[in-house]
Amino acid sequence: MADYKSSLRDWAVQAKQRGFRAAKLEASLFGPYAHGRLNEPEAALVEVIAACREAVGRDFTLMVDVQYAFSDAKKALRILKQLEPLDLFFIETPLWIDDLDGYAFLHENLGIRVAAGEWQTTRFEFIDLMDRGQVDVAQPDVGRVGGLTEAKRVCDLAAARGRLIVPHCWKTGIGIAASVHLAAATGHCPFVEFLPAAQCDAPLRRELVQEELRMRDGRLALPTRPGLGIELNREALKKFAV
Repeated sequence: MADYKSSLRDWAVQAKQRGFRAAKLEASLFGPYAHGRLNEPEAALVEVIAACREAVGRDFTLMVDVQYAFSDAKKALRILKQLEPLDLFFIETPLWIDDLDGYAFLHENLGIRVAAGEWQTTRFEFIDLMDRGQVDVAQPDVGRVGGLTEAKRVCDLAAARGRLIVPHCWKTGIGIAASVHLAAATGHCPFVEFLPAAQCDAPLRRELVQEELRMRDGRLALPTRPGLGIELNREALKKFAV
């Protein structure tokens, strides 16, 4: 676990050094998506996130994705309450996505915003997530929820309920460009998920578009070209054709 803590802490520091104003840590030491098949005691999560907060300071925004790690809301609350002093912007997907009562329980009892929605399709599932689950931050994925039109409907529903939007997106340059446009049209969207191609192992993420959007002074500028503002790499399309 020491190596895991060190690597996650170093990643947070590097993000700050590269000009990011915020970072999301994927800190699943246990549960279905545990990195490197770690199976640490749940209290280790607190130790890891505390080390990251200490490394980047209080002037840097941190979000934490625990990736569906907890089997029930009361168990999640017992651990996540210990993260409250660390000034996190949100905790993402602490419970399985269909545990709407559990999400509502965390909303009522946890002093950190709860985020979810990367798997949801159509606005109707988001209505359940926001009304029954009471999530504080909705995370529509433009490529999964039903395109830009449906994603904008989710954003409007969130605005009517006083919720924030932080789109889920990292798979391709197409989705990132679409998410940036969505964020620009959404006043209650403080952040957009962005993993630079150079830091991604997936060839599809690195090669599908000709020119990536670039971050400047901690922000992604809107593209000025027509449409989404990107140009597809036709050779990559042939390479990845099925």
